Amino acid sequence: MSQKVLKVGIPKGSLQEATFDLFSRAGFNVSGYERSYFPRIDDDEIQLIMLRAQEMSRYVADGVLDAGITGYDWIMENESEVHEVCELSYSKATSKPARWVLAVPNESKVKKAKDLGGGIIATELVNATKKYFSEKNIEVKVEFSWGATEVKARLVDGIVELTETGSSLAANNLRIIDTVLTSTTRFIANTAAWEDEFKRRKIENITILLKAAIDAKTRVGMKMNVLKTNLEKILRLLPAERSPTVSSLAEADYVALEIVVEDSVERKLIPELKRAGASGIFTYPLNKVIH
Repeated sequence: MSQKVLKVGIPKGSLQEATFDLFSRAGFNVSGYERSYFPRIDDDEIQLIMLRAQEMSRYVADGVLDAGITGYDWIMENESEVHEVCELSYSKATSKPARWVLAVPNESKVKKAKDLGGGIIATELVNATKKYFSEKNIEVKVEFSWGATEVKARLVDGIVELTETGSSLAANNLRIIDTVLTSTTRFIANTAAWEDEFKRRKIENITILLKAAIDAKTRVGMKMNVLKTNLEKILRLLPAERSPTVSSLAEADYVALEIVVEDSVERKLIPELKRAGASGIFTYPLNKVIH
């Protein structure tokens, strides 16, 4: 192994599979994470260590790790002094931010947070929940919950629970009354590591590749042939990220046109392009998109 090594924390648990998939799409070959807390990666200058997202920011802040991936919620919960490198918009279920929400049973008479004054709130996010109620000048008792918080909603007055879609809360007959904290995944660095030339460059390299893989996941490349007389009409249809690439063809009356579009736009765009005179249309997946 190289003498210079960047220690990177990977979140174990719900984000684990999504994170290793992201590293794979970014071009890294990672293996052994099913059996070891120290997965192998095909870069001698990187060492991966798997830890729970809840404790990641503490180990980064303390310098045990040089960098790590965790949620904004746990950085706030742990009050960790770290350098935030970037936001990584991916998660276990959707690309939308996760929310810590204040919820009560459907049959509860509680309508607003202030209705919980004097009550008991169960949550894993204790410090952030205390801060939420303190800022609203509402006195409550906040108790730590060791998982299965939805079950405890009928044992206490309310819960603060993490949700991406709200489906689990609804399935447990719980009603959301407010959002306590919105969280996305963050790539963070130890402040001293960020000042180290080698480690900072390595962290920046990883960041570029991870963000490029995330951006590529929701985009496709598209190529087509267009009669020059139809070119302006075709260009007006294209929601291109930049000006599309237009290339000459051997057949003088035609040009080749290439663009990158959101995959959600692709299925609507293709019929319009066909009707406008484009031919030889084909699309292809992208590995990375670098802005």
